[in-house]
Amino acid sequence: MSALAWLMAANAALWIGFGLYAARLASSQGRLERRISQWEADNE
Repeated sequence: MSALAWLMAANAALWIGFGLYAARLASSQGRLERRISQWEADNE
């Protein structure tokens, strides 16, 4: 593989990793928001 091909593969892997990380954060935030809403409803 040429250096440019390695660079493109590394760039693609990096962006895929960032995308997965952002999706995981969004999922965690959604779960936390639901837990807080439930907690607030239980403590009214």
